[in-house]
Amino acid sequence: MARWWIPLPALALGGVWWWAVLRIVLVPENTGLVEGTVAAGGWGLSLLPVHVASARQRRPRL
Repeated sequence: MARWWIPLPALALGGVWWWAVLRIVLVPENTGLVEGTVAAGGWGLSLLPVHVASARQRRPRL
């Protein structure tokens, strides 16, 4: 059975992003530059294909 785990910094950044998005949605009159920047930055990161990695190429032994 595979063990799944998420690193703590990823959980923390995800929590901050959700805080910003919920604050923008629920209390739009009290949000500022910080919430907008965090929400837009997290959304922008989601567009990156971070799950795609180049394949390692084996070097021929001499």
